[in-house]
Amino acid sequence: MLGGERGMDQAAGLRGMMAPRPVRVIAVTSGKGGVGKTNVSVNLAVALATLGRRTMLLDADLGLANVDVLLGLQVRHNLSHVLEGRCGLEEVIVEGPAGVRIVPAASGVARMAGLSPAEHAGLIRAFSDLGEALDVLVVDTAAGISDSVIAFTRAAQEVIVVVCDEPASITDAYALIKVLSRDHGLGRFHVLANMVRSAPEGRDLYRKISTVTGRFLDVTLHYMGAVPYDEQLRRAVQRQRAVVEAYPRSRAALAFKNLAERADNWPVPRQPRGHVEFFVERLLGAGRADGLEAAS
Repeated sequence: MLGGERGMDQAAGLRGMMAPRPVRVIAVTSGKGGVGKTNVSVNLAVALATLGRRTMLLDADLGLANVDVLLGLQVRHNLSHVLEGRCGLEEVIVEGPAGVRIVPAASGVARMAGLSPAEHAGLIRAFSDLGEALDVLVVDTAAGISDSVIAFTRAAQEVIVVVCDEPASITDAYALIKVLSRDHGLGRFHVLANMVRSAPEGRDLYRKISTVTGRFLDVTLHYMGAVPYDEQLRRAVQRQRAVVEAYPRSRAALAFKNLAERADNWPVPRQPRGHVEFFVERLLGAGRADGLEAAS
């Protein structure tokens, strides 16, 4: 009897080892441009990598991509070449700071900004064929409420909305949350206050948004934290480097490291939600392994 129980435990353990690990997918978005969204995406990804997480960063601002420029990377191919059939997704990936795997998009290619729903879905599904072992995918979306923003945020498990202390940033962030919740069923968002002068300013920005969403929308908002305005971040941008790498002890870098630790503690979903998602096969595999383990 004891031997049989040991055999069942070993079988369950082997199934768990063979099951694909779910990938935590985090979309970083904003209601308007100019709030530092891409800087947040880049530095969050690098900070997660310094925690030992195998991290990939997708530049999903498909027509006006700039992650490669921000990091001074030389790229031969990008997502436009993948969609044209000139290369596979794995061929466009380049290595960034701290070993982050970067998926660059195109800049100044009008067609990339107007992909069809089927093309967005195909691009998202293509990630399931990647053989790379990953823990986290950070998706830097475009700003606003375009079809691509909606497709990529719906395909992620966590959505970070970046805001700064400007009236247009706050009103556009609310509009983005309203569209994603009312029209597309997203119910949970993390608000990140960027370029703030103080910690109270960050919390005040969050309160302004949460007060309005609490009155008019059925959503759950979480205050993720704030990144202070930091001259060393501007210097890092000029040097085409992530501030987490270039000035690891700066106020901005320490804030990004703190944000990465918070994100790293978010639960990893174990079940798909019934629509197009990144790495959905890994979620299905993990769900099957959980069910088999429970049955054992």
